[in-house]
Amino acid sequence: MSVSHATKERYNKLKDSINRYRTAFHVYDKEEISLEALDSLKKELVEIEREHPELVTPDSPSQRVAGTPLAAFKKVKHAIAQWSLNDAFTPEDIHEFDVRVKRFLKDSFPDAKPTYLCELKIDGLKVVLTYEKGSLVTAATRGDGVVGEDVTHNVRTIESVPLSLSRAVDCIVEGEIWLPAKELERINRGRVQNEEPPFANPRNAAAGSIRQLDPKIAASRKLDVFVYELAQTSERFPESQIGELEYLRELGFKVNQNYKHAKKVEEIIEFWRAWKHKGRKQDYWVDGIVVKVNEGEYERALGYTGKGPRFAIAFKFPAEQVTTVVEDIVLQIGRTGVLTPVAHLRPVSVAGTTVSRATLHNEDEIKRLDVRIGDTVIIQKAGDIIPDIVQVVKDVRPKGAKEYKWPKKVAACGGDGAIERVPGTSAWRCVDRNSTELVKRRLRHFASRAALDIEGLGKETAVLLVESGLVNTVDEVFTLTEGDLLELEGFAEISAKKLIEAIRARKRVALSRLLFGLSIDHIGEETARLLSQHFKTLKKLQKASVEELAAVKGIGAVLAQSVHDWLRDSVKSKILDRLLAHITVIQDEVPASGKLAGKTFVLTGTLTMPREEAEAKIRRLGGSVSSSVSQKTSYVVAGESAGSKLEKALELGVQVLNESELLKLLI
Repeated sequence: MSVSHATKERYNKLKDSINRYRTAFHVYDKEEISLEALDSLKKELVEIEREHPELVTPDSPSQRVAGTPLAAFKKVKHAIAQWSLNDAFTPEDIHEFDVRVKRFLKDSFPDAKPTYLCELKIDGLKVVLTYEKGSLVTAATRGDGVVGEDVTHNVRTIESVPLSLSRAVDCIVEGEIWLPAKELERINRGRVQNEEPPFANPRNAAAGSIRQLDPKIAASRKLDVFVYELAQTSERFPESQIGELEYLRELGFKVNQNYKHAKKVEEIIEFWRAWKHKGRKQDYWVDGIVVKVNEGEYERALGYTGKGPRFAIAFKFPAEQVTTVVEDIVLQIGRTGVLTPVAHLRPVSVAGTTVSRATLHNEDEIKRLDVRIGDTVIIQKAGDIIPDIVQVVKDVRPKGAKEYKWPKKVAACGGDGAIERVPGTSAWRCVDRNSTELVKRRLRHFASRAALDIEGLGKETAVLLVESGLVNTVDEVFTLTEGDLLELEGFAEISAKKLIEAIRARKRVALSRLLFGLSIDHIGEETARLLSQHFKTLKKLQKASVEELAAVKGIGAVLAQSVHDWLRDSVKSKILDRLLAHITVIQDEVPASGKLAGKTFVLTGTLTMPREEAEAKIRRLGGSVSSSVSQKTSYVVAGESAGSKLEKALELGVQVLNESELLKLLI
C-alpha cells in the first residue's frame, strides 16, 4: 500500500514538531505546548506509523519506546578513551591542583593565567553517545574506560536524549543519566507493593533501569540526562569549556545551566561551598563539582596522566553523615583469633547505602569515643565504603547507659573463654586457638580461593563439617569420603562426589598458597609469596632462624617471629605433618627473569578481569604485587572506585596505570 503525499507531509511535520517541542521543553525549559498536547501529537504519529511502517525512521519519537527485550548486552569499544577524574576533598586540595596546573603550563606558556569552569558533578550513570550525520547510532556505558556496554535500546527511551541533532554533525558526547528524586519515590512505592527491595538512591535506580534488557522498563521510569562533554566532532572544536557547553546546547543536548566561570581559586571554593549544602535538595543529586581548565589551548597542553586528565579534577563534597543508635556491641572473632568489636546499629541510609554495622576497631577506640549501648552516634562512610562512627552525641545519651567494659572472657573462644592482649598492639585475641568458632573460620579460609581454592567448600559446608565432627583440623579435609558427606544435610550423591573431586584436585599445592591457608598470624597473600620465593621449599623455610626470616625483604621482625613460632609449635607441627601426608607442596611458578622483573605493582579499585588473574600474569612476567603503596612502588593500577591507594600514589608521584595500560604491559 503506497503512502500518499499528504500522509508523508503530515508525518514529517508531526515528527519535526514533536522533536522541536521536545527540545524546547527538555533543553530550554520552555513549555511551548502542554505535555498533554504533546502526547496527543505523539499518538497521531504512532497511528500513522502503524498504518505505514515503511515511514518509521530511527529518529522517530516513537522509537524511544520501541524494540523487544535483548538477550544480552553487546560490548562497545570506545573510540575515545573514557578517563576517571582525580579527586579533591578540601580547599587545600584545590589550591594544590591550581599550583600543579600552572607549574605544568610554565614551559609552554610562561605567562599562563588559566581560569576554570565549575560544573555540578551529577550523581548518576555515565553514558557515551555517538552520532553520525546528526543521528544517534550508539549509546554505551563507561565500562572499564576502553570497552562499555551497548545500551542504545534503553537510552533511546530518554526524552532529553535527541535522536537527531540540529544539524548533520558526526560527534561523540558524554553525559550523566539521572533519575528525578520524585520518580524514585514513585518507583519505590511500586517495588514495596510488589514485595521487591526498594532502590537505595537515584543513581542505583538509573543504573538498574539502563541495564534492563527490555526497553519498556527504562521507558516507564522517566530517566533524564545532562550532557557535559564534547569528546569528538566533525566541526570546528570550541576553544573553551564554556564554548563547549554552548555548542552542545546548540546541537540540541540538555546541558545543566548551574555552572560558573571562576577566574580565581577562591571562586571555585565559593561555588563548592554553595552547592555543598544543597547537593540533595533539587530533583537530581549532586555529590560534588567538577573543575576544568577553561582555555582549550591550555587543556591540550596539560593532557593526561595514566589515570585521567591533568586539566580537570572532581571536588567531592564531604562524606554524608547521619545519626543512628547503637543497639549492641558484639565481639567478632577472626581466623587468627583476634577479637574485633562491631557496633550493631539501628539501620540507616548513609551516602546512599543502608548500613546496620560499623567496626569499632579495638578496645582503645571504644574508650576514645566513649561509645555505649543505647548511644546516638554520628556515622559516615569513610571513603564512601566503610561505615565509621565518628562521634557520640552525648547530649541525648539515655539515662543509665553504662560505659562499655571489655570482657575478661569470651565464650566463643572455647575452653574457659580466656582472652589476652596481643603484645605491642591494641588487639585482643582468644587464648584457646582451637574453639569450634575458630576451627570453622580457619577451615573456610583454608579452602578459600587465595589459599587451596577448594570449590564447594564455602561457609555453610565448613560449618556442617565442623559441627558434625567430621573435620577438626584442616588436614582432615583430605580424609573425607563421599559416604561421610552423604550423612550431612543438603548433600546428595552428585554434590558429595563433586566436593570430593574438588578436594582431590588440590593435592598439589603451591607453597605460597599453603602458607596463606594455614592462618599464621600476620601472614597475608603477599608475605606468603615473599617467603615462598625466598626459601623455595617448605623444608628450607622450616629450618630458617628468626634472623634469616626477618632478613627477607618485606617480612620484618614481627612476621618473622610469628612464622618461626608457628612452625615450631608442637600441635601445629603435627597438623602440618599429617597434612603433608596427603598433599605435595610445589614451588610457586615465578620466572627467574621477565619483562617485569624488579617492578612492584599495587592494584586498587575494581578491574574487569579477576584480581587474581591480573596478579598471576604480573608474577609470571617477573613482577611482584604489593598491598601497600610506597616510594619503591613501580606502578599503581587504578580500576573503578580506586581509593586511598590511588591518592597515595599521586602524592608520592608513583606512575598510575589504567587497566588497558596494564594489559599492554602484560602482552
